[in-house]
Amino acid sequence: RTKGHALQRPAAMDDERFDGMYMNMAGQLGGIDPLLDGFFGFLRRKTDFFTGAASADAAEATVLKALSKNKERAEEDAREKAAKERKRKAEEEARRARVAAERAKQQKQEDESRIVDVTDEPAASASGEGGAAGDTAAGDAAAGGAAADSEEGGEESKGQAPVNNGGVCGNYRWEQSLGDVTVFVAVPKGTKAKQLNVQIGKKRLVVGVAGAPSGPLVEGELHAAVKLEDSSWSVEDNAKEDNRLVTLTLTKMNGMEWWNRLLVGDAEIDTQKVEPENSKLSDLDGETRQTVEKMMYDQRQKAAGLPTADEQNKQDMLKRFMEQHPEMDFSKAKIC
Repeated sequence: RTKGHALQRPAAMDDERFDGMYMNMAGQLGGIDPLLDGFFGFLRRKTDFFTGAASADAAEATVLKALSKNKERAEEDAREKAAKERKRKAEEEARRARVAAERAKQQKQEDESRIVDVTDEPAASASGEGGAAGDTAAGDAAAGGAAADSEEGGEESKGQAPVNNGGVCGNYRWEQSLGDVTVFVAVPKGTKAKQLNVQIGKKRLVVGVAGAPSGPLVEGELHAAVKLEDSSWSVEDNAKEDNRLVTLTLTKMNGMEWWNRLLVGDAEIDTQKVEPENSKLSDLDGETRQTVEKMMYDQRQKAAGLPTADEQNKQDMLKRFMEQHPEMDFSKAKIC
């Protein structure tokens, strides 16, 4: 028959052709509950779904069957997504660990190359020219270490300090994980979903109240591309500030990159200070785990104003050099 039952197909729950229409309807109606009320109202008005069933419980059984099937599928999708997220986090931590290990190796090589071996200098010149050469070598080593630290510090100081891995801008604030960006936009109390103008493009974002004379609250080119099919938005009451809050979840196209801004032209944040999500160290191999633990140690040391592992190694190397050459005058050498 050409009624509600005829619309059902085996693969209906995976048919994405009408997702745009459903999202638009949910936005206009103001949520999931009104959407369901509207759909069952359609079945009541335009089909014999309720009155033409074989028994009084048939309609309810049909609804529960569809609900159960999609619930099981949703739980399966959630498990798959969680597994992919764990794998992605582990891969990101491993990548960061490899980069950190390579940098540490390179830094160690540079530090070793700065120390000049003067043990072959004649003993007679040790207190004269040898001592001056030693002073120069030690001074160069210390100065080189200080310069390297200065350069590293310069890299870390680029941009504003992140707030929840994001930032606060004029009309909105944003946060991020490695895979997603969450944007919060405040709108006047009483604003309905159907009154909002929300446009999520692959590389563009518009959020505002339709018809507002001041224009959109947020409008511009995104820092990077997002996946439209996995991005969504909602609006809900914000009792804390006595308004409503539009929350947008944008899934990054590149799930291995930290954004330093939401929109092109906005103030940038320092991505070196972004705090990655916690992951289980037990999921990593021995070498990677050791490197990650070193990174965590360095982060704690920096927060406490203490030297990192690499900085401590440089200091120890210079002190050993000084101990091996007591005939040299290191009084003017700067130890960093």
